[in-house]
Amino acid sequence: MNRADLIEVLAAKHDLSKVAAGAILETLIDTIQNAVKKDDPVQLVGFGTFKSAKRAARTGKNPSTGAALKIPASTVPKFVPGAKFKAVVDPKAAKRKADKAGK
Repeated sequence: MNRADLIEVLAAKHDLSKVAAGAILETLIDTIQNAVKKDDPVQLVGFGTFKSAKRAARTGKNPSTGAALKIPASTVPKFVPGAKFKAVVDPKAAKRKADKAGK
């Protein structure tokens, strides 16, 4: 599914024009990106958490030459799926986890 497909689903499900659905989607994405950029996590209960993560500087290897190179420290976006999202994607794993917690 791509952005256009998502806009179509939003428009159909909520009786919106595609332009309005596109504007809503764009606002949502911009809001999440700006919050994570400011190092504020965005937690959508049941769906997941968007946050920024720090990567330490490390030594890598050039695959062509095998020469060592320094990879500088960086900040990257990270998404951690919520329990409900995980259960939708893999219901068997969610059931196993629930059974294990119940023992």
